[in-house]
Amino acid sequence: MNLKLSLLLLLFVSTFAQAQQTISVKGSAPFPATPDYTFICEKYAFTGEVNIQIAKTDKGGILKITLVTANDKARIAGGLYVDLTNADVIACTDKNVKESSDGKTTSYYYFTPAEWQKLKKSDIYAVRFIIAGGPNTFGSQTGYFTAYNKMNYFSTAFDKSKKTYDTAKEISIL
Repeated sequence: MNLKLSLLLLLFVSTFAQAQQTISVKGSAPFPATPDYTFICEKYAFTGEVNIQIAKTDKGGILKITLVTANDKARIAGGLYVDLTNADVIACTDKNVKESSDGKTTSYYYFTPAEWQKLKKSDIYAVRFIIAGGPNTFGSQTGYFTAYNKMNYFSTAFDKSKKTYDTAKEISIL
């Protein structure tokens, strides 16, 4: 009896651990999404990290990119490029869907159904984007940046653990 109860409890907890993430864009219905990935952006000196999340929509998908900024004038602007591990590149145009709060700026970019199929077949290698903002002394960095699909800044040649996120696998599940 005790074994059955503990197995049932374990099943219940694991179900909630695998709960689906969602993204909601400007008051829209929530879309099923991947976990929030923390990509490494070595040239962005303020934090060095960029959060990426991908969601499935009826017409393809959405990429949500979030980063911490030093001031409210800094924004992710212009087009964005998603580099895949198979050397394919997806160019996303800026639809001016942005949010800013709590020292973070977020932009949303949309994928067509054909681009969504590419994302399902190959992991994301990097995301290239632009940070724009007003001129400020001690303000946020501006310019061109690349966030790489890496879990850690540093690793050794002897480290055999997984070093990148399995984005294609997670996107296929959606």
